[in-house]
Formats: sequence, structure tokens, C-alpha cells
Amino acid sequence: MLKFAKAFTRDERGVSAMEYAILAGIIVVALTASMTTFKTAFTGLWTTITSDVTKAGK
Repeated sequence: MLKFAKAFTRDERGVSAMEYAILAGIIVVALTASMTTFKTAFTGLWTTITSDVTKAGK
């Protein structure tokens, strides 16, 4: 059992894949947070554009 534990802690296969997965997760969290932050600004912008286009069409 001790040999297995030592071999398991020394095994570095798949470490790069885990690092890339963690990095991808961080990027997804950052993008989600930024989209949530800018949601109000984008909503206001599209509301203004829609209103202006509607007024121009009348």
C-alpha cells in the first residue's frame, strides 16, 4: 500500500491537462462575471437603439 501511495504522488501524467482545465475554468468565471457586470449597460444601449429606430420609422 505504501508503494502505491508513493507512486501515486510521483505520477505526473495528466498534470498539464488539469492545469489547462483550471485555467479554462478561471477564464469562464471571468467572462461570466464581466457579462453580468455589463448586462445593464447593454440592455440600456439596446433599449435606446430600439426606441430611436421606432421613432424614426413613424
